Amino acid sequence: MSETHIPVLRNEILIFLQPNPNGLYVDGTIGLGGHSICILKKSHPSGRLIGIDMDAEALEVAKNRLHSFKNRLRLIHGNFAELQRLLNTCGISKVDGVLLDLGVSSLQLDTPERGFSFQNMGSLDMRMDMRLSTSASQIVNQSTSEKLIQIFKEYGEERYAKQIAQQIVDVRKNTTIGTTTQLAEIVERVYSYKVKYTKDSKKKQSRDNRIHPATRVFQALRIEVNSELQNLSQGLDAAISVLKSGGHLCVISFHSLEDRIVKQHFRQWAKTCICPPKTPVCICKHEKLLDVVTSKPVIPSQDEIDANPRARSAKLRVATRV
Repeated sequence: MSETHIPVLRNEILIFLQPNPNGLYVDGTIGLGGHSICILKKSHPSGRLIGIDMDAEALEVAKNRLHSFKNRLRLIHGNFAELQRLLNTCGISKVDGVLLDLGVSSLQLDTPERGFSFQNMGSLDMRMDMRLSTSASQIVNQSTSEKLIQIFKEYGEERYAKQIAQQIVDVRKNTTIGTTTQLAEIVERVYSYKVKYTKDSKKKQSRDNRIHPATRVFQALRIEVNSELQNLSQGLDAAISVLKSGGHLCVISFHSLEDRIVKQHFRQWAKTCICPPKTPVCICKHEKLLDVVTSKPVIPSQDEIDANPRARSAKLRVATRV
């Protein structure tokens, strides 16, 4: 697994996070430990790291990969949305840096039975934490058409949401939709019909041809199953609360919905005043919480994308606690 896992924006993370031998850092989405290895090496010999992940299987892999750092590492099975509580259980109140890599891990993508990828047949699951009660299959087979439309539109920005939802409802009348390939084929049929029988512009068709038709539907279901956007908002609030003054928060997002939430939180926290625009004198007593380090997101170089195609949509935003 270590051969297939390449941490995204590795060099940039080390530049912005600035790990040092006196520091305590949190990798809130440790995954297979790629970024954590770099942080622990950079903070040699005494820098410490708390690694958190929802995925127990990924944590076990990370534990094995990071075995040589075990004296400076603590792993926690949990959700970074509860970062403050998780750190409190360790007797920790403040840290020097927090990293959140919001992408799906290589382990999850490359394990068909986890259901995150439509490239191979697998169970339509998509739970990052197997303790969660609802899988993608349950949502697809039990949700109303209206609910499916909402999920695909809101979390996938899917313009054929209505047609895909209707196809799902029609198919499940006769059979359970239980595999990734079943769902992908349903979406492909909708796209094939729309391209063949409608007057969509060449520009829109060209845009759709750049990615697999099922990409946005799978993204939407994954976000719904794992409450990813709600967790992100809560996790950002928790991260800023545990950072020491001068501590760095690095967030890598992989789609516009995530990046928008990070951008909005950073912008709000960087304000010195939140009074209405026409208020003559500031009365809000709002305290600025951070300085935004990256005015625009940092993206991978073409060399990195060539070496690791999964990095192509990554965006890094960084802020420092005041």
